[in-house]
Amino acid sequence: MTSNNTLLIATTNPKKGREMEQILSSAGLSLELRTLINYPDYPDVEETGETFEENALIKAKAAFEYTGLACIADDGGLCIDALGGQPGVKSRRFLGEHSSFPVKMMHILEMMQDVKGVERSCRFQCCVALVMPEREPFIAKGICEGVIADAMSGMNGFGYDPIFYLPELRKHMAELSPDEKHRISHRGKALAQAVLYLKSIQFG
Repeated sequence: MTSNNTLLIATTNPKKGREMEQILSSAGLSLELRTLINYPDYPDVEETGETFEENALIKAKAAFEYTGLACIADDGGLCIDALGGQPGVKSRRFLGEHSSFPVKMMHILEMMQDVKGVERSCRFQCCVALVMPEREPFIAKGICEGVIADAMSGMNGFGYDPIFYLPELRKHMAELSPDEKHRISHRGKALAQAVLYLKSIQFG
């Protein structure tokens, strides 16, 4: 395929890259998908934005400038109402970038131990940015509502999935199969909009 049929997923996170590849590759687009793992010399990009949209654009623009390819990037996180929206845009950096997600989740569960019922409401939010040659950036957003569980459960997914409970499904996000997750997740919803846009401009 030519570069006109190549879409770079601008992430160095192998789990996120694999999830985005699964969603995009099942969408009926004739694309060669790459991630930044294919570019071992790619420099670190500082996420200085104050919103998910700003950070998604920073990542997509940086990858586009480095590779010249059409690039898609996302930024997202967990927003907990009882904690004033934390960890929010700092979800990955909560308690420091080098603290593990089990440590982050245990800390959140401790912070939430006296919060009950509907007051444990939260949501995953995601913003996807597409940056392509000779086009304005395309932005899409997705939200998945849930509650903070009382304990971690599930082995699938990544990040905060084990403490995110979906009352309608009676499952933690980390208990869903990949296909189940892609249908209802914040990232799945945002990427579905990006796919519609790519089809509308006949890219892939």
